[in-house]
Amino acid sequence: MLKLGIIGTNWITQQFVEAAAETKRYELVSVYSRTLAKAKDFGEKNGATKFYDDLAEFFKSDTFDTVYIASPNSLHFAQAKLAIDHGKNIIVEKPAFTNQKQMQKIQELLTKNPSAHLLEAARNVHTKNFNAIKKQVAAMDRIQGASFTYMKYSSRYDQVLAGETPNIFTLKFAGGALQDLGVYTAYDAIALFGMPDDVAYYPQFISTQVDGKGTAILRYPEFDVTLNFGKITNSFASSEIYGMKDTIVIDDAGELTDVQYHDEDGKVTQIGDTPEGNPMVDEANDFAEILEAPEAPKNRENYEKWLSLSINVNKVLFNLRQSGKLEFPDD
Repeated sequence: MLKLGIIGTNWITQQFVEAAAETKRYELVSVYSRTLAKAKDFGEKNGATKFYDDLAEFFKSDTFDTVYIASPNSLHFAQAKLAIDHGKNIIVEKPAFTNQKQMQKIQELLTKNPSAHLLEAARNVHTKNFNAIKKQVAAMDRIQGASFTYMKYSSRYDQVLAGETPNIFTLKFAGGALQDLGVYTAYDAIALFGMPDDVAYYPQFISTQVDGKGTAILRYPEFDVTLNFGKITNSFASSEIYGMKDTIVIDDAGELTDVQYHDEDGKVTQIGDTPEGNPMVDEANDFAEILEAPEAPKNRENYEKWLSLSINVNKVLFNLRQSGKLEFPDD
């Protein structure tokens, strides 16, 4: 069983901890938070026994072999470096890192420390419905483009409107729409169609100088893919992948809860299942498969595939930020 340490005690951490427990392949042991009281409060209710408010002491611990990082985006890089230095496997919430320099440095460290593995928690591409979409795309005669939409109003935008600066809406912590819901849409596009030839981003900036919502265009040799994402409004638009007379229709690009194939005769077929329960269980199982037996040929192949995908998404996100003139302090 994988021994798990976690950084961050927010709602996404709780969801992952519950997903990990559901797989019966992880045991939560250690919790780090900026205050010991928060670490204990979160950890005790989830069965952890070790609590830390000192990051160096946390990583020196031999009680866990895998760390789940769900801290603010700008902290991922330094924490992942510490994890690799201490021989820990890493599951890091998306986006893994904020620029290509950080990703390159992590690749170098992973090469020097081959026992450590890095997995980016972009849950949508690990779901059964995403696999159904990928299979249907491969069966279509011709792809002529796609539009992926994921917009959900963040309750923390209310704080921005009240004059506050929550972490997820600050440049300091690499916040904003692209670095959150936009990551899901980028993963959809790149996992399905590969790397684009060119990208452009048109952000809508808010008072904290980050993008509250935006539209990105990924240009491929024969078609374009449009990404629509935001945290300051709600969208109920479907996401679509266009064939000739046939189309895949998806409820939204992040959850993928309803997936239909409309064929050239107008017949509609449900090609995915309506998921039930915790949406992070599939990725938790995929990650456990690799970390339990990293040298197994299939696991090694999947790890290299997912790491390569993470590297490509990092590059596209960075290029989109450059296009949209969105810069972070670490750039």
